[in-house]
Amino acid sequence: MNPNLQNESLGRREFLWRAGNGFGALALAQLLGAEDAVPPRARTELNCGLHHPAKARRVIQLFMNGGASQMDLFDYKPELFKRHGQKFDPGIGERVEAATSAPGMVMKPPFEFKQHGHCGRWVSSLFPHIAGRVDDMAFLMALASKTNVHGPASYMMNTGFLAPGHPCLGAWVSYGLGRLTDNLPTFVVLPDARGLPYNQKGNFTAGFLPITHQGTAINAHLPAPIANLAPSGTPKFITHESEQDGLALLARLNRRHAAMHPAHGQLESRIESYELAARLQMHAPETLDIAKESAVTQKLYGLDDKVTEDFGRRCLMARRLAERGVRFIQIWSGAGGPKNNWDNHSDIHNELPAMTRATDKPIAGLLADLKARGLLEDTLVVWSTEFGRMPFTQGATGRDHNGGTSVAWLAGAGIKGGTTFGESDPWSWKAAEDKTYCYDLHATILHLLGIDHEKLAVRHNGIDRRLTDVHGEVVRSILA
Repeated sequence: MNPNLQNESLGRREFLWRAGNGFGALALAQLLGAEDAVPPRARTELNCGLHHPAKARRVIQLFMNGGASQMDLFDYKPELFKRHGQKFDPGIGERVEAATSAPGMVMKPPFEFKQHGHCGRWVSSLFPHIAGRVDDMAFLMALASKTNVHGPASYMMNTGFLAPGHPCLGAWVSYGLGRLTDNLPTFVVLPDARGLPYNQKGNFTAGFLPITHQGTAINAHLPAPIANLAPSGTPKFITHESEQDGLALLARLNRRHAAMHPAHGQLESRIESYELAARLQMHAPETLDIAKESAVTQKLYGLDDKVTEDFGRRCLMARRLAERGVRFIQIWSGAGGPKNNWDNHSDIHNELPAMTRATDKPIAGLLADLKARGLLEDTLVVWSTEFGRMPFTQGATGRDHNGGTSVAWLAGAGIKGGTTFGESDPWSWKAAEDKTYCYDLHATILHLLGIDHEKLAVRHNGIDRRLTDVHGEVVRSILA
């Protein structure tokens, strides 16, 4: 950063510290995120955790947008093979319904299943590369949702609530633990090249938290992944000197506005955004330049194959972001809408393989690369989706939405690899044993980051809001 700009920044923070005594010293320190303003305490950026010692410093979340079919990927059910083509009757007298269609006949997975690893985890032939990493993973096999509608279910899995307006997991992590580096965003989102997911940017919102905690979207497939990062060469009158003069003027105006409105946190968020943008101009180009990776590494992620290139690029970029200090990275597979995602209503036989082929090798490559570099020791990797799919057909060979059960897995920091928690019924229709919800998954993730999910709360509209609302238990049986 330019020395003059840095001096302006320090002056602004010193001014706000002195002007903000009405907030209380600790409250203002939290608002500003200024390390030099915080009294001596355990520094969360050094992995001490907020409430207890942390096992993980950072999280990479892989979100399969659309509802990945659990019984065709990880949840092997012999009953589906036995009753293929029969009317679905769970035998409990409960009415069988589907979200967008009339229930069809029982449909077996059209893909072969085999057991893998020392743990004997059943995995579909659609995931040959991921199957080789199952001894590093812990599976939640009965992860339910309270809805089978994409929008609310995506909000629930990302924010803990069915309705919009609440901070997502990445925003809560950013708010609770702060940054690991000053040069890159704390929370980065890598959307699918084909488009944003259901809810658009609502899935990675800061909600009622300061806007600085929302996800920074990076479009990895574009020549300029971050818009306007480099100045345009068209206006010749813009020089380095004129830009510094403009920044200095902006700093003076900000200080004046802060003096008039000392209780307004929006200005601080805006200033931090400008400061981060300035630092990004210096550090982001190198971070996002995957061309510097060896040909062997690029091949590990599938960058040599058109099918896996997009998702592989984002997985490799995620590793580079993680090792440079980004605390929470979310990678999306699938756009919103009726196709190009995991929402396989029409034809599981052809639609699901297209999604698994694009993601299988890159995900396995990410896990292998993190482990080889020692990063998996303090990086938590999470694979999840918004809900599962039905054991019976929709139309000829599709599957409808199913909030009754789905699968998620975790790997890396603090995870006991090769373990399983929960079980669905014989048809993978509903959770049967040790049912979990997003609250339990979120509580477990926060726990590994050194956060007690019951203590991380913000007073909002008269309510002490938390990511897990009034629910959630840490799934301790999958922890190392």
